[in-house]
Amino acid sequence: MNVIRHTEAGFAAKLDQLARASSLFDPQIEQRTRAIIEDVQARGNAALLELTARFDGAHLTANQLAVSRAELFNAAVQAGGELRQAFAFAAKNIEAFSKKSLRRGWSARNAQGAVVGEKFDPFQRVGIYIPGGTAPLVSTALMTIVLARVAGCPEIVVCTPCGKDGTINPALLLAARLAGATEIFRVGGAQAIAALALGTETIRPVQKIFGPGNAYVVTAKRLLVGHVAIDLLPGPSELLVVADDSANPAFIAADLLAQAEHGSGHERVWLATPSARLIQAVKKELGRQLPAQARRDFIERALASNGWLIQVKSLADAVALANRLAPEHCELHTRNPRRVADQIVTAGALFLGPWSPTVLGDYVAGPSHTLPTGGAGRSFAGLTADQFQRRTSVVEYTRAALKKSLSAVKAFAEMEGLAAHGKSAAVRLGKT
Repeated sequence: MNVIRHTEAGFAAKLDQLARASSLFDPQIEQRTRAIIEDVQARGNAALLELTARFDGAHLTANQLAVSRAELFNAAVQAGGELRQAFAFAAKNIEAFSKKSLRRGWSARNAQGAVVGEKFDPFQRVGIYIPGGTAPLVSTALMTIVLARVAGCPEIVVCTPCGKDGTINPALLLAARLAGATEIFRVGGAQAIAALALGTETIRPVQKIFGPGNAYVVTAKRLLVGHVAIDLLPGPSELLVVADDSANPAFIAADLLAQAEHGSGHERVWLATPSARLIQAVKKELGRQLPAQARRDFIERALASNGWLIQVKSLADAVALANRLAPEHCELHTRNPRRVADQIVTAGALFLGPWSPTVLGDYVAGPSHTLPTGGAGRSFAGLTADQFQRRTSVVEYTRAALKKSLSAVKAFAEMEGLAAHGKSAAVRLGKT
C-alpha cells in the first residue's frame, strides 16, 4: 500500500487528490457508457446480444435472455442446506431492518381546516442490478430484492451477468427467487441498465433502478436519470478505517484486504490514524496476511493504485478526512467509537469498534450493503426500503376551507400575473 504522512511536503495536495479521485466522473468511461446506452436504445435486443457476446463471451439468442423456470428449479435442487440457512439468517435481519424504514401515510388539517397529507405506494415495477463478474454477489440479491418485497413492489426485475456458457451462478438464482424476484434476465453491465430504463423487445422498462455495479453500471445509472429514477450511485467498494493507537493492526489489515478483493481494480481502501506505530504494524500485517489470500492478484492491483496508509496529525484530522472522502464503509477502531461516530456525517455506513468488521454489513447485520461510493455519500444515503415507495401529497378542501384561503390565493395570483390561477379558486365561490 501507499504511505503518506502529514509531515511530508505536499501532504495537503495529496489529500485533495485522494478526495477528488472517483470513477463516477471518468470521461472515458462516460463516453463508452453513453455509446452503449445509445446502442441499446436504437437496436434493443440485438444490441444486448451483441454486447453480451463482446463483454461476457456468451452467445445468446433473444429467447435465452430470460431465466427459465427450469433453471430456477435446478438452482434450488443444487443448493445445500447450509446455504439455505445462511440465506434465511441474513434475510431475517434484512427484512426486520427494512420494515423499520418504511414510510406510512398521514393526514392532518391545515390552518384553514383543509385535509392535507401524504400517501406512500410501492413502485409497481422496479429493476435491480446484481453484479456478477469475478465474484457473483449473492448477498446483493438479498440486500436489494428483500427491500422491494417488504415495500410491496409487485414486479421485481433482476438483471445480472452470465458466464461464457450463458449460465448464472445457481446460488445467486436461488437467492433472487427466495428474496422475491419476479423476472430474472442474464444481462450485465451498462447495457442492462439501459435495457431496464429504456426497454427492449424482451425487457419492459421499469420505474426505478436499484443496485451496485462497476464504474460502467454506475455511470449508466447517472446518465439515465430522467428516463428512470435511480436509488443512489453504488460503485466499486470502499473502506476507510479511522483508528487511534488502541487499534488491533491484524483486524485492520484483514478488513482492508477484504474490501480490496472484489476485482474491478477501482476499489479504494484507506487507513487514517495519528499513530505512526499503527501504520507500521498494519503494513507488516498486510505483508503477512496477503500471501494466503485466494484473490491475491486482485487485491495487489487495488492496493497498488488505491490503497493508502495515511498518518494524520490528530484523530480530529482523521475525522475531517472521513467527511471529505465520504467513504462507502467507515470503520472506527478508537477508544470511544460512538463519540467519533457522532462527528462523521458523510459515510455510507459506520462500523463501531473492533468486533464490527465491514463483512457483517456485507452479509448479515440487517442494513442494506448497497451504499454510495466515489464521494457520492456527501449527497446520497444508503439503500433503504422506503426508496421503493413513491410519495404522493394529498389535498382535500371543503367550501369553508377554500373560502378562508381565497384572499391569499388571489394575492399570490395577482402578484405573479397569473389571473387564471386566482379565478380557478374564485369561481367555486361565485366570486368572479
